[in-house]
Amino acid sequence: MTRDNHQDNWYKAAGLLAEAEALMITAGAGMGVDSGLPDFRGNDGFWRAYPPMKKLGLTFMEMANPQGFIVNPSLAWGFYGHRLNLYRRTIPHEGYRLLKQWGEVKPLGYFVFTSNVDGQFQKAGLDPECIEECHGTIHQLQCIRPCSDALWDADPVTVEVDETRFLAQPPLPACIHCQGLARPNILMFGDGCWNDAHARRQGQRRHRWLEAVRSRKAKLVIIELGAGLAVPTVRQFSQAVARLPETHLLRINPRDVGIGADNHLALPSGALEGLLRLNSCAATSIGMP
Repeated sequence: MTRDNHQDNWYKAAGLLAEAEALMITAGAGMGVDSGLPDFRGNDGFWRAYPPMKKLGLTFMEMANPQGFIVNPSLAWGFYGHRLNLYRRTIPHEGYRLLKQWGEVKPLGYFVFTSNVDGQFQKAGLDPECIEECHGTIHQLQCIRPCSDALWDADPVTVEVDETRFLAQPPLPACIHCQGLARPNILMFGDGCWNDAHARRQGQRRHRWLEAVRSRKAKLVIIELGAGLAVPTVRQFSQAVARLPETHLLRINPRDVGIGADNHLALPSGALEGLLRLNSCAATSIGMP
């Protein structure tokens, strides 16, 4: 690979990864771009993925809003149904396998914190018990009202979408209890009805894992991937965890790569390219093929 001004950072990052006793993986929308998934960066990015929304003058924030399921449920489920179908057929890129392999050789293992709702980490074979989806998941459903605290698996649900207009065809997904309209278990903008029970259980497991890492004074490396500034949840989480002793944050991002502390390393790159480059630098140290 060609040398650049950050070349030393890549080798330093590889050394820190090799020495780490635990691996924290934090990921935003940029993680899925190399698998062919849109990241909805700005309205232009959203409209490129969903041209009919541009004609209607609808932004991503307006579509990712629970009110849409009340005002126009066919359009709301057209958007989310298309995303559900897209995520189901998407194959996770090679970077997921590298993260899994690195995490599995660490004495204290790994944990994933992601704002992505696509389920790609689980699809790539990472342990579901070691993943926190802080904004929920499209692969579970809840009642739009909601009539209860129930969550259920979306696997049996099929959403047929007219992709010329992005309208879902009836029947729309229904609540398993009241038979009213269902919605994805995703935290949306202006969302007062999101059922966070699943995400909360995941968060409790993550908290216990981090406590074990902290109590053993273990060396922890955080690899942050594709986490931007527009919705800074993942970046803020990474930086908060990086305050732990013996912890380093490796920020892989093609644009928003700014660092805020001495134990942060800026690694300007897309997610897959960055992971492959890190693997190339670290291969001898951590025994990767």
